[in-house]
Amino acid sequence: MSKVTSRTVFVGLDYHAESVQVCVLSGEGKMLANHSCRNDWRAVATAVREKCGPGTEVQAAIESCCGAADLADELIAQARWSVDLAHPGYVARIKQSPDKTDFSDARLLADLERVGYLPRVWLAPEEVRELRRLVRYRQTLTKERKNLKLQIGATLREARQKPPTELNPWTKAWLDWLTNRTELSPNARLIVRQRLNRLAALATEIRAAERLLAQQTEHDPLVQKLLTFPGIGLVTAVTLRAEIGRFDRFRTGKQLARFCGL
Repeated sequence: MSKVTSRTVFVGLDYHAESVQVCVLSGEGKMLANHSCRNDWRAVATAVREKCGPGTEVQAAIESCCGAADLADELIAQARWSVDLAHPGYVARIKQSPDKTDFSDARLLADLERVGYLPRVWLAPEEVRELRRLVRYRQTLTKERKNLKLQIGATLREARQKPPTELNPWTKAWLDWLTNRTELSPNARLIVRQRLNRLAALATEIRAAERLLAQQTEHDPLVQKLLTFPGIGLVTAVTLRAEIGRFDRFRTGKQLARFCGL
């Protein structure tokens, strides 16, 4: 009985919302396929299997972008591929060419994976990506809250309304002054009232998001460890967990600081 040996192919995936350009290279760099297929892990896996046959080991690369991590996860779990996420900025610098087509982009990713020069980024597990979604959702709510407060302040300046100096902004007493004692035109008062109503709704939504964050990280050892440090509360802890994921993927504190843009 002859020994069956599997061969390795290198796959570059140029990701789009509706389709994926799939380039397959042999170990020697020969192009075996380069065409578009439906954005679905089954379609992608089938496209490669039809060209290479069953039992072929696949090492794939895909640029990190919205949705790419989910496809990578599916190919790893369902198709048993090895998939690396590529840093799009570094890939663009390596290319150094104005020619940008799905065909050439997929080919470049496959070739970088083949020769070992792919600029990799960390593929966060699904639970971390889900936590990121919730953290970033809360961030959008807090940004909206900030903008509403700035807009109310602008309305007051336009109306030349100055609160009493003894009142701190956004306290109950300050809100009472804003609601009952300011001299505003009918339209300005309507706008302020609507914005105050939205602020109240946002406060409810933010609290609900924070309760979910607390529930989902209740048994997360990293979050619970971070909460023991002075000055770190729930929001800071879960944000660090979501955006950094694992601290041990950085060799030094300087690397972590650069990742955070500091």
